[in-house]
Amino acid sequence: MYKLASLIDRYLEERRRENVSPHTLRNYASDLEQFLHYFTPPDGQPPPPGDIDALMLREWLGALYQQELQTVSIRRKLAAVRSLYRFLVRERLVEKNVAKLVRTPKAPKKLPNVQTAEETCKLIDRVAGNELNRPSPVRDLAIFEFLYGCGLRVSELVGVDVTDLDLNEKWVRVRGKRRKERQVPYGSKAAQAVEKYMALRRPDAEQRALFLNQRGGRLTDRSVRNIVKFYSTYLTGDSSLHPHALRHAFATHLLSDGADLRSIQELLGHARLSTTQKYTQVSLTDLMAVYDKSHPKA
Repeated sequence: MYKLASLIDRYLEERRRENVSPHTLRNYASDLEQFLHYFTPPDGQPPPPGDIDALMLREWLGALYQQELQTVSIRRKLAAVRSLYRFLVRERLVEKNVAKLVRTPKAPKKLPNVQTAEETCKLIDRVAGNELNRPSPVRDLAIFEFLYGCGLRVSELVGVDVTDLDLNEKWVRVRGKRRKERQVPYGSKAAQAVEKYMALRRPDAEQRALFLNQRGGRLTDRSVRNIVKFYSTYLTGDSSLHPHALRHAFATHLLSDGADLRSIQELLGHARLSTTQKYTQVSLTDLMAVYDKSHPKA
């Protein structure tokens, strides 16, 4: 009989062959490691996955609540376990996906805090001013311009290779979730920033990545988060800004200026339009302005 730990390893290897993003793979590995730890008694072995029933899973969820984890984290961990059991059912290692019998915790409906266009542009202008005397200010500016100018996920940004850029037409090829590719245009500000950066870029041997660290290797998503947080903290006093907030801003500002949701969906690389709607927010004033301008009975 296969042990739970070895089955988790088999599952993760299968996901790796499916070309899921490294970020997603790390999250699933971490969540399933914690799941394994919970069901492993001291000096003992965890039960076979077929012996874990819905009641045991609900007790596990209760333990997660006691740790005061956010609902979104608990939902992600349950999704990882469901995906594991889906794999085990497919491999005929268990009879049913018992994790599907456990209700998903409801996430509170919360709109993201989005900077205004003026606030976002002011921050990026100050990044361009090199007020903080950073070691790679030209690279950092290009990062901000692409995060906000293209609405990229941080994992997509660090995955961009030099060969993905079309410098003449100002397009960048982006590999999204499940390696789904899309082409995203970028504007003149981003074009100026990336051309200046390309002139200074010093890769190590045969490094294809566009954005590099100080050693000439590919920049990591964690490094980009730290870069964004550093600039925002010291230039605006806001330590909560993260790369995804710039993606929110990209979508929200496009919508506010009249772009349609379908176009924004394509630019963001969302599979469902409902996902795009969750990433955007428009003030009542903006909605009224669109209504007054567009409706024949306004």
